[in-house]
Amino acid sequence: MAKIKVTKVKVAPAPARVAAFHNGVDAETRAADYLAARGYEIAARRFKTRFGEIDLIARLGSLVAFIEVKARAKLDDAAYAVTLRQQKRIINAAQIWLASHPNCAASDLRFDALLIAPNAQPRHLIAAFDASE
Repeated sequence: MAKIKVTKVKVAPAPARVAAFHNGVDAETRAADYLAARGYEIAARRFKTRFGEIDLIARLGSLVAFIEVKARAKLDDAAYAVTLRQQKRIINAAQIWLASHPNCAASDLRFDALLIAPNAQPRHLIAAFDASE
């Protein structure tokens, strides 16, 4: 019996998906610039684990902030986009980041959201959620 050669065809991502990715990266850059202007040091961007991703990890003195960046047409819409499921994923990813950064074990920890919308100043929601269940 003859072997059949199977060729995989790469399909380009949908244009809307590509645009959403670029909008997300732009929002994260805007958020990082906003935080840096306020004295934060960006320790990591787009920290990925098998549990999920943390958009920004920033330090300010003894504080480590895990920050979810949300970009929407309106700031209020962005505020409602941080779901409970995302919060759990971010908390799990934060535990992995902390395990690989033992020097931060004694740091104050916080989970923030930074909301981005066109023609509006970013809105930083300090302690937007916490790790308690």
